Amino acid sequence: MAEWQQTACILCSINCGIEVQTEAGHITKVRGDKAHPASEGYACEKPHQLDYYQNGRDRLSSPLRRRADGSYEEIDWDTAISEIAARFVALRGEHGGESILYYGGGGQGNHLCGGYGRATRAAIGSVYASNALAQEKTGEFWVDGQLFGRARCHTTGDFENAEVAVFLGKNPWFSHGFPRARVVLKEIAKDPNRSLIVIDPRRTETAAMADYHLQVRPGTDAFCLSALLAITLEENLVDQDFVRDHTNGLGEVAEILRNVPIAEYSARCDVPEELLRTVARRIAQSSSTSIFEDLGIQQAPHSTLNSYLEKLLYLITGNFAKEGAMNIHSRFASLGGGRSPGVEPTSPVGGHRIITGLIPCNVIPDEILTDHPKRFRAALIESANPVHSLADSQRMREAFEALDFVVVIDVAMTETARCADYVLPASSQYEKWEATFFTLEFPKNDFQLRAPIFDPLPGTLPEPEIHSRLIHAIGALQEEDLAPLHAAAKQGRAAYAAAFFAALSEKPHLKPLASVVLYDTLGPTLPRRAGEAAAVWALAHTCAMEYPDSLRRAGFEGEGLDLGEALFDALLERPSGVIFTVDDYDETWRRVLTPDRRINLVVEPLLEEFRSLRGERTQAANPEFPFVLCAGERRSFTANTIFRDPGWRRKDANGALRLNPDDAARLGITAGGEAMITTRRASLRTSVEISDTLRPGHATLPNGLGLAYPTEDGGQQTRGVAPNELTASEDRDWFAGTPWHKYVPARIEAA
Repeated sequence: MAEWQQTACILCSINCGIEVQTEAGHITKVRGDKAHPASEGYACEKPHQLDYYQNGRDRLSSPLRRRADGSYEEIDWDTAISEIAARFVALRGEHGGESILYYGGGGQGNHLCGGYGRATRAAIGSVYASNALAQEKTGEFWVDGQLFGRARCHTTGDFENAEVAVFLGKNPWFSHGFPRARVVLKEIAKDPNRSLIVIDPRRTETAAMADYHLQVRPGTDAFCLSALLAITLEENLVDQDFVRDHTNGLGEVAEILRNVPIAEYSARCDVPEELLRTVARRIAQSSSTSIFEDLGIQQAPHSTLNSYLEKLLYLITGNFAKEGAMNIHSRFASLGGGRSPGVEPTSPVGGHRIITGLIPCNVIPDEILTDHPKRFRAALIESANPVHSLADSQRMREAFEALDFVVVIDVAMTETARCADYVLPASSQYEKWEATFFTLEFPKNDFQLRAPIFDPLPGTLPEPEIHSRLIHAIGALQEEDLAPLHAAAKQGRAAYAAAFFAALSEKPHLKPLASVVLYDTLGPTLPRRAGEAAAVWALAHTCAMEYPDSLRRAGFEGEGLDLGEALFDALLERPSGVIFTVDDYDETWRRVLTPDRRINLVVEPLLEEFRSLRGERTQAANPEFPFVLCAGERRSFTANTIFRDPGWRRKDANGALRLNPDDAARLGITAGGEAMITTRRASLRTSVEISDTLRPGHATLPNGLGLAYPTEDGGQQTRGVAPNELTASEDRDWFAGTPWHKYVPARIEAA
């Protein structure tokens, strides 16, 4: 009988622990891993299809080099590495390393590559980077920094213990967002003493379970949230003790809220005023409320303001730093920058705000398609497909094709890889040691270091090895730098730790290359051929230094380096993962990093936008584009685009456009028929599903479709619509630059 092996699902940010059986290179059976400390055996339907990722027909097995005619030829690894290194060195010499953009660094399940990619960036002098977080979370991170002192002070809900759970632009039934999502949702829904509140233009699967569904008009979330805040103030629902003891600035915020015309804003968002008042009272009068904001408001008009208003709602009602409410979680590794609030750096051409080290995705073409002397001239793209996943695919293709030099590291021949000069084939996420740094839970936070379940596909390499070879070919590391560390590693990790930290102090040029230094020297000595996990050793020590008391509450023992070693040993030895921190609720206050340890309710750059909502004109129906399209809806058979083989979809194979029944009847479109959807960018044909879950004038397309995939006879097939062929890069938040994927003006006609 085949043995069950522990690993994780890689299809969303929760990365539930799973167990798999394999045969002849295939994943044959999947079940939830009951030993995983967070998911506890939970798994949705999607990971059962993971073999479609592992054995995709478009997997790469040799480095590719573009010929003059645009076709590709296979080359050996030595040739690829030496030629790529030479091109990057030449570009650095002629235009500076700041002309080389880095995009990616890990998807929903592979984050180790991002740590090693930082070393290559340092070697070539790359200054600017971006990834998918800049499409969604940077505005929220920035607001966190203004409120709590640092962008890394990210809050998370304690939904298992919350009396009231609020989901804002979020459908956790399909998009999850916290462990055991469906189990927790059911528990809340069936408990008469708890309430489930959903704010969403569509009656989602989560909204259908809710006690209160605020079915807002698309794009009016800021009006809904403002009305809820104004009601909270007007009805004396503010937690005055909490505000007095822990916050600054309510007076200035209250002045704006007193001028909010509640009835008018209720009409603007098309939610009955009495329902808004009922929900405001339920939130404020509960013993605890947790709120989850997600892409529905983060990729829509007023997105950064929406994040601010959402956080004001839980703060002025005192739902912070207590059980069942919002808390600042620990983290195994930082996904965002730790810069203090202040003046953010800006992009070299357009001067666009860079938040947590990430250039807004929508402005990338503007930083390339110009004759500006500081324009980007090259790109290194890793585990990402920006030509398909970012707004305005047509312009994104044009931009990447205009670069002097493009290198893509990926497992498959993606849409972005087709724009590259060189494509380097990475081993799959199940063929190497991997980990995910979405460690976002409180009071218990977990981390899983995953061992490979397959040998690498012949011809592929894990990203740490690719980056090591590139750095050596560039000449950034010399053998004399590494020899003492090789010797120390043979004496054990205690000796190695002393030598490693001494080397970083004595040779500062090694610090930005530390991940590859670890891979080259510590990696070969790790048990179970866990070389790719060498960087995790350093992160374990950093984590232990930052959260020593939290680690001890989680059961780890030791002082100084011994505590970090205990954590790293546990990660290597426990394949289902570990709880690495356990916190009491007061720990949240110790993680507030403002100078006076109080929360700043006033976020000055957003106050003018907050005030100006009242004067914002109601958007009349545009006769040319009368619909609002949500471009990228989560459904039961959509996932991130590492699932390229359309065969995995058992339902809705072509990703139908969903329409309200009244709209469909008016347009003469029947269920299963076809429609033409037109935006400022393109017209595309799509199948249609009629659904009464949508408001009239609102339509949705799923994410994850429109990917080119090879057929058995060597051709190409494309199923469904690629949503970003329809979106425009200029439609973005004024502050953080996040795209309006959930608010795309469109025209729909019978095909």
